[in-house]
Amino acid sequence: MTKKIAFLLFCFIPQISSAVSVDFNEATTIRADKVEYDLKSETIKTTGKTEITNKSGQKMTLTDSYLTKDGTNLSGNDIEIWLGKHVYMQSENITRQGDKTIAQDAIFTACKNCDSFGDAWEISSVKITHDMAARELDFYNSLFWLYGIPVFWTPYFSMPDPGVKHKSGLLIPNFASTNKMGTQINIPLYLYFSDTHDATATFSYLTRENPLFQLEHRLNATRSEFRTTGSYTHNREGENRWHIINNDIIELGENARATIFLSRASDKTYLQKYGFYNGQPYLDSGAQVELFGQSGYIVADAHVFQELRNDVRHVINGNILPNIRGKYQTEPMFAETYAVFSGDVLGISGDSVASQRLIGEARVVSPWTLWGGNRFTASVATRYDIYNFDNTIMIDGNEYSGVKTRFLPSGYLEWGLPLFRPTDNWTQILEPRARLTIMRHISDSQFALDNDSAGTLLSDSTLFSNNRFSGFDLWENGTFADYGLRWAAFNQSGQTIETFFGQTYDFTNRENTDINSGFHNGQSDYVGRVGYNNSKWLDVYSRFRLSRKNLGLRHFETNMVLGTSKNYINVGHIWSKQFIDMMETTESIHEFAGGAGVALSDRWSIRLNAIYNVTEDRFQQHSGAIYYEHPCYYFSLGYKRDNAIKQDYVGTTTFQFKFGISIDGQHY
Repeated sequence: MTKKIAFLLFCFIPQISSAVSVDFNEATTIRADKVEYDLKSETIKTTGKTEITNKSGQKMTLTDSYLTKDGTNLSGNDIEIWLGKHVYMQSENITRQGDKTIAQDAIFTACKNCDSFGDAWEISSVKITHDMAARELDFYNSLFWLYGIPVFWTPYFSMPDPGVKHKSGLLIPNFASTNKMGTQINIPLYLYFSDTHDATATFSYLTRENPLFQLEHRLNATRSEFRTTGSYTHNREGENRWHIINNDIIELGENARATIFLSRASDKTYLQKYGFYNGQPYLDSGAQVELFGQSGYIVADAHVFQELRNDVRHVINGNILPNIRGKYQTEPMFAETYAVFSGDVLGISGDSVASQRLIGEARVVSPWTLWGGNRFTASVATRYDIYNFDNTIMIDGNEYSGVKTRFLPSGYLEWGLPLFRPTDNWTQILEPRARLTIMRHISDSQFALDNDSAGTLLSDSTLFSNNRFSGFDLWENGTFADYGLRWAAFNQSGQTIETFFGQTYDFTNRENTDINSGFHNGQSDYVGRVGYNNSKWLDVYSRFRLSRKNLGLRHFETNMVLGTSKNYINVGHIWSKQFIDMMETTESIHEFAGGAGVALSDRWSIRLNAIYNVTEDRFQQHSGAIYYEHPCYYFSLGYKRDNAIKQDYVGTTTFQFKFGISIDGQHY
């Protein structure tokens, strides 16, 4: 039977006809037993088995074909069309009517030859039409087959043709179930505006709660990107509950960038109850402008916080308006000596309390490498702070309004001697290191009770740093020395080993030393780290703190990844002994966090994650899922248990099922 192949325009000719009208050799390859080209009519005639392939790899096979140069007319026998690696169609009779191509008794599948025992799915239709202008496929009186078994029938449905990257329409629903809100059915609607602008609106039906509406908006401009997600519900208690998260990045030129961020929720527990919570302690909204050059930068930002925690000891009392900080580093003034100038302006306001802070610092750093590989670094610095307080509670408990200033000159001298020992198998490095820091000693390490510093915790990363406190408000005090020994080794196969052991010594008595920080008057506790990476299947890293008196373990944390990207175990562990005073202890901090992944086959896999609080003997949360990845479809079934308790929120268990279709590796 001769079949009219105008249906090539169905998805095939739309991509080759424009190129063919210019030059057949530019985009199309035609292979046949015999090919004839008529110069006068500009047509091609083939004899025998014919294969036509366009530049994108789409392929048609037929026999005894006839093709015009503009691609508007084509005929042939035994027609099969491959629109992708597994995207296939065939038809008994194909005709063209205007911009529409009509296939009678057609078969369409995006899973041709995916499995040796049969195609995963295919659609057989009495009629399939393709609208070239709309790039849309319409299926009439269609039967959906799953591995050769008829599954369901539909009188009509439509979908974009496989050559379309984006098309507005309903996406495949997914399902969830919780022990608090019942079954949740999510029906997403994809909205396509342009290649750089789209959105997804989701309607969620819940059996034990009122519907939930979600929206995700995405826009990419030439030098910027905009991302917004949000949700809203009017619950059965008559409350309006919602959240919005927005992140915009705007490039202002080669050396400037602006960022706008917004995170708000109707209340403290909404994010947890409806599954949007990622463990964040508070929501942060504001804006930031960055100016940067080769030798310096300036950052100005503002923050407005929404607290999500119940513990009043951690409540953020103010908003940051503004925070401006900058740094500039000079070119070497002589040898390798350079200067660094930095500044920081911070304003905090809220609850009838306000404070403003201005910090300026200048530092000169001079590194030298001397005979025998000895490395010396000398540095001198000066810092001046100006604080303006308005109704602020000071560390003595009294309220204060007015100006306070501080002046801090400092300097340090650091020495290190890296010793290398290369061999055929391993290269070893042994490096002793020491630093003496001299600072002005003052009686109070801070002015106000509330500040931007969370104190300090002695660790291997704290040693040899210019500021051992987090933040700026707390001051280092007096003179101290850091010293330690590092040993490392590596080989040509990529294996690395590293160890470090060190301590700090305060020559001046510290004020208000936290017994749990690891710092003491005189000697501190000992700190160290040890790590190993074989660059293949094991990466483990631990840091620890030992008591200065009896070497008893005070703090220990480990991160380990064992396995490959498909089969792995990752473990995080932290233990820290906590003291009330020098003689009395309280419950230690003890927690495990871990995950595992197992590839049961090329297509089946399992993923598990959990956080376990050993101190309280309970799981804080745990989750797991099983995944199936087929070349033509995918699905997952998972659960998540959250044991948090907060106000009207009590931990929930959520089950979720997702299913989608894959076309040539792309998920839909």
